[in-house]
Amino acid sequence: MLILLETMAEESRGVTAPELLEPLLLKLAQGDQDALGELYHRARAAVYGLALSYLKHAHDAEDVTQDTFVRIWENAPRYRPQGTPLAWILAVARNLSLMKLRERGKTQDMEPEEWDRLAADNPLVTSEDRHVLQAALSGLSDEERRVVILHAVTGWKHREIAELLEMPLATVLSKYRRALQKLKNTLEGGETT
Repeated sequence: MLILLETMAEESRGVTAPELLEPLLLKLAQGDQDALGELYHRARAAVYGLALSYLKHAHDAEDVTQDTFVRIWENAPRYRPQGTPLAWILAVARNLSLMKLRERGKTQDMEPEEWDRLAADNPLVTSEDRHVLQAALSGLSDEERRVVILHAVTGWKHREIAELLEMPLATVLSKYRRALQKLKNTLEGGETT
């Protein structure tokens, strides 16, 4: 399970590498629609994963994902390269997710098929892996789950996650370690020999 999360993180690092996203955002600022398609392809999973971690509802997460890229298209001329481009993209997704939560007034539990969709794009993730992932992640608090998903899906460093979630780095590290320990305990306790 932990290897699965690390594999997902390694794969997404290449897809969302700053040197790949930065030129796309700059082309987007010039009105290049092809750049929007490529940006969507490269960052969609990270945006969807973050939105789903907040909203816990696949339909709302899909809406926020689409709204994020519309917002990026509209605001691309204002983008200034000052850090990681994915941070800017996920900040948009985070803000839209929080707005959706305020509109809804509550969070909802995720259904099993929604968890399946989170890892569906990864060919290394089997159906059994998805069920194990769902069960293990359901034992985490919302903040712990966000930290783990952001690290695994986007490949972000803890410092970047702390900035995005507006938490102290020590808190993110603590939540990540606690979450990993919970995942380990869940997986070891659930295994039969």
